[in-house]
Amino acid sequence: MSAPETAVRIAGLNKWYNDQHVLKDVDLHVTTGERVVICGPSGSGKSTLIRCINGLETAQSGTMVVAGREINGPRDVRAVRRSVGMVFQQFNLFPHLTVLENLILAPQMVRKVPRPAAVELAMEYLTKVRLADFCERYPAQLSGGQQQRVAIARALCMQPSIMLFDEPTSALDPEMIGEVLETMTHLANSGMTMLCVTHEMGFARRIASRVLFMDDGRIVEESEPARFFDAPQTDRLKRFLSQVSLA
Repeated sequence: MSAPETAVRIAGLNKWYNDQHVLKDVDLHVTTGERVVICGPSGSGKSTLIRCINGLETAQSGTMVVAGREINGPRDVRAVRRSVGMVFQQFNLFPHLTVLENLILAPQMVRKVPRPAAVELAMEYLTKVRLADFCERYPAQLSGGQQQRVAIARALCMQPSIMLFDEPTSALDPEMIGEVLETMTHLANSGMTMLCVTHEMGFARRIASRVLFMDDGRIVEESEPARFFDAPQTDRLKRFLSQVSLA
């Protein structure tokens, strides 16, 4: 049996904001098909790590290979973004475009997909997130949960090999969180490589191949979900888990 392919490999990553050292010698290896959930307190470096993977932040030192390409400059970032989808806390939909136009814009502009094919692909993913009937609406006409599901569908329209999620439910009302997590669960079950920053510990336990705990810019502990939640090894993770909802 051949070894699993590497989706993301990070070694010795360091990131500063002025004199604030936010990522400290971070090492991370994610194989294709893995579902990695990253958790930790606010300010621990979780979102910065995800944003570095997609080239939205630039680390000052370390190496990073994403989707088979080492990131050394803007050209590499542009290439990686063709293979990596990202969903943010805020939905970042274009308010002046319909749902359908939001979805077909990037495939047409970046991948040069003809409009009919882009529309067909968009409708396929809108159907998967159960929003095909909303294709002609504008973002302001949707609930927060619906907008986030549109944002997931939009990312999928670029047909990425890796999906990144940066606290995708943190801006939602509690009753809307479930519908977004359900969409993400279906995506995880399809075999998509996923890295997800979230405080939804029940979701992490259900879908993760591996859970990472970050604190003060470092990965403090990582393991498969059962051990992570039921037998944490460090006092810092034990304190964190005692203060969060595991439902």
